[in-house]
Amino acid sequence: MEFQKLKENKELEYYIEKCNEYISVLGALEHSIRHSKIVSKRSYYLLKSLEYDERTCLLSSIAGYFHDIGNLINRYEHGRSGALFLLPFLKEIGLSTAEISTILGAIGNHEERTGFIVNPVASAVIIADKSELYKQRVRKKDIATFKQRDRVNFAVQNTSLEVDNVNKTITMYLEIDTSISSVMEYFEIFLTKMLMCQRAANFLKCKFQLFINKVRLL
Repeated sequence: MEFQKLKENKELEYYIEKCNEYISVLGALEHSIRHSKIVSKRSYYLLKSLEYDERTCLLSSIAGYFHDIGNLINRYEHGRSGALFLLPFLKEIGLSTAEISTILGAIGNHEERTGFIVNPVASAVIIADKSELYKQRVRKKDIATFKQRDRVNFAVQNTSLEVDNVNKTITMYLEIDTSISSVMEYFEIFLTKMLMCQRAANFLKCKFQLFINKVRLL
């Protein structure tokens, strides 16, 4: 119910659209409502698969949906600014102080440069966010203008997450077009993201695995 109120809030919807518009000026990847929805669903899936209670899973959905809203203010350290920005909206819908703290901690810590694994919701959002790779998220149209990060993202054809609660593993599967970018180039560019996913999985008492083109790299 609380999540539905937030999703139906036209003011918040507008802010997310503006986030995507603003960072497009920088040539950054697409961060639209589409991205928000996928990170939200995957965050919920991760914790639900690990048999966390429904309330915690709901909090992960909220945090995943709004994790990038700080881009409205600035691209850098948008996790921290986004957490502060969302605080009054969370208070409005009647969440408890403990629940708000959990969401804010997750949003404020999802960036690999400044983030820490502070709670299960943060872990889920981190893994869900880093797994949302898709060639259509690259905004540049001319491949000749691609930087290395653009090329690596553009090479990704498909991504998926799989949680095995019995064996306590969280596995990310990627399919990459190696005519655009090599597997090792991907790993080089996104090493810090993958190591953060590894730490997040460990917090959830799981092992993180990464497969690219059916080859295990982690």
